[in-house]
Order: sequence, then structure tokens, then C-alpha cells
Amino acid sequence: MRVLTGIQPSGDLHIGNYFGSIKQMVDAQADSQTFAFIANYHAMTSGGKDLSKLTMQCATDFLALGIDPDKSVFWVQSDVKEVLELYWILSSFTPMGLLERAHSYKDKTAKGIAANHSLFSYPVLMAADILLFNSEVVPVGKDQIQHVEIARDIAIKFNNQYGDILTIPEFRVQEEVQTVPGIDGQKMSKSYGNIVNIFGEEKAQMKTIKKIVTENVALEEPKEYETCNVYNMAKLFLEGDNLIALQDRYKRGGEGHGHFKIYLGEVMWEYFREFREKREYFEAHQDEVRDILKAGASKAREIALPTIEKIRSVTGISY
Repeated sequence: MRVLTGIQPSGDLHIGNYFGSIKQMVDAQADSQTFAFIANYHAMTSGGKDLSKLTMQCATDFLALGIDPDKSVFWVQSDVKEVLELYWILSSFTPMGLLERAHSYKDKTAKGIAANHSLFSYPVLMAADILLFNSEVVPVGKDQIQHVEIARDIAIKFNNQYGDILTIPEFRVQEEVQTVPGIDGQKMSKSYGNIVNIFGEEKAQMKTIKKIVTENVALEEPKEYETCNVYNMAKLFLEGDNLIALQDRYKRGGEGHGHFKIYLGEVMWEYFREFREKREYFEAHQDEVRDILKAGASKAREIALPTIEKIRSVTGISY
């Protein structure tokens, strides 16, 4: 099975990035053919400041979090130019109405992000990312499901005209982590300013965790854990007896939400300990990171070439 994911190099990674996408890709390496890329073209829709620096930071973080270049094809989007060629070709098979219905575009412009063509046509470039590599499964957060569905619609329309050339992808969402809550209870997103970073200083991380919005309940009173933002973040890191034990602490009373925030900080810090150590290594060996990305781009282009050549042929681009 061929699995693909991408992430924008937009700065510090947060736990929503990890549980919503990266962890699924790392886990998939065990039994799937995995493709992971840094979506620097997509990042330009958000301004693209310091893009070169952020791309290297993202690559360093991905490697630290478990992307293995011996098991995955790992590259930077802009190093495989064929994706832009396919993006343009697919644009001819994309109805305006399909893009006008995209939730992401509406949400971002409603929040004040400038409306422009790149933001509007973002789903077509994402479709090109997916379809160029004949991806079968695309792990996504709940908010990205529609983009995969758009890729499917475009691929079906293309295939109806030229035959079964493009693989029709499926999305995969882990139900228990499909939407990772931020410190305000909304979906965790840099756009909302409600994130908890993976890497950084422990004190800074704890300071952020202490800002998590909670109900005002007396210390001695039992507390509702299912609707608690602290619990819903903590359960991402816990399972089995440890998760049940936390639920029992909520039900007993005698502890305030501040105690649960401290516990969350401790659990999170320990969970990412090994990843922090790997990140320190890659941060000190940036040339090695660049070599990994170049090798990954070479593999990606080699795999993409048969697909793009077939598309050039049937559309008349090649002559």
C-alpha cells in the first residue's frame, strides 16, 4: 500500500501536527510504501517568510520524530517540479464550483487571510501532490478530508476522459485523534494561536499548558473529564491503566485543574524525550539533512516520471 503525507514548513511543530498526521506516517513505515514531503509551495499561501530556514527546520523535526529515509521517500515539494506541471494540467479538470465549496478557503479568508489564486487553488496543488505518486492512502486530520475528496473528484474526471491513469486515493483518519484540541478547546492550529509546541524549553511548554481553558470547579468537587481540554490533550499520550487512573483522579475530586495541567506537562515532556535527543543530532548535522532531502527528491522524481510521461502523452503535451 502506498501512503503519502505532507506538512507545511510553517515554524515550530505542535502536537496537533504530530498526532494528526506525522505519527500516522511514522507508524505506516512498518508495513507500507510511504511518501513524506515538506510542502513549501503550499506554505507560500501563508506568506512564505523565511521559507528556506523553515524548510530545514521542518526537515530536522520530521527526521527527529521518526521519518526514516531508509523506509520512506522523504523530500521537499519544490525539488520535484513535475508537481507544478500536473497541477496546471489538473486545473483543466477542476470545476470552479468544486473549489468555491472548499471549507478551508472560506475559513481562512473569513479569518482575514488575503484571498488570492494560490489560496483558492490550493486543493488542486494538493491533488497533484497525491496523484503524481499514485498514492492509495492519505492520512489527514478531519479538516483535510474534503481536500482528498476533491483530489478524488479531479482524478475521476481525468480518468473518465483518458482512461484509468490516476489512482483514486482514500483518506485515513484515526478517529480518536482526528481533531487535536488546542489550549482553548478549538482544533489546534497556528492560525488560532492555541498550540502546544513539541520542541522547546520545558518551562515555556509548561507555561503554555497552564493557559489551557478549564471550567471553574471547586478543588474538592469531582470534575468532568470527557469535556475537559486538559484531559482530551492528555489522553493522546496515555493508554490502558494510566488513562483509567487519570479518569479516576477526575472523578474523586480533591485536585484542581492546575494539578492535571502539571501532570500533562510531565507526561508530554517524557513522551518526546527521545525525539528531542534525535533532534539535537540532526540540528548539529544539517548537511546530512540536506543530503537526505536530495536523495529523497531523486527517488520521488524517478517514481513520478512514468505517471507524468503517461499524462503528457494522453493530453498531447508531449509530441
